[in-house]
Amino acid sequence: MKLEMNVSATEPDWTRETVTGFWDAGPKLIRAVRRYQAAKENAGLFGGVMSKYWVLVHRFWSIITQSELHLHMPIGGGLRLPHPTGVIVHPNARIGPNCMLMHQVTLSGAVTLGGHVDVGAGAKLLGAITIGDNAEIGANAVVTSDVPEGAVVVGIPARVIRVKGQDTDVTE
Repeated sequence: MKLEMNVSATEPDWTRETVTGFWDAGPKLIRAVRRYQAAKENAGLFGGVMSKYWVLVHRFWSIITQSELHLHMPIGGGLRLPHPTGVIVHPNARIGPNCMLMHQVTLSGAVTLGGHVDVGAGAKLLGAITIGDNAEIGANAVVTSDVPEGAVVVGIPARVIRVKGQDTDVTE
């Protein structure tokens, strides 16, 4: 995972969602969700027609990426899906600002991601858990309990190996 310095856990960086090419699947999937939600907020005929259009766009990119990012779920600004293949997010999950989900990530249940949480490829976050701001979840980790702010967790089951800002690693 590429560490991004100076990324806020509270203020969304909307440039992270910018579509940069025709076949930019991650940002296009996110854009479909955002535009659907905006269209649903607009009352009237135009909002209704546009929401149906964005449902179709969302379904197209969901099929292409084999991902489930539900249309009604709250997503903080600045979400990055650099490799969106196989990303599954439960409709009761909440994603904070400036998070990044790599491929094959599963958020199962009422998972709450704080701001600037990076989730590595293949990680599974299971149940009603809260992940603190600026946390990092390692590739293929299975997280079944809350993760504190700034923690780096790895393994099956996931365990904290380091807390950002501390001089030493956490060892058992």
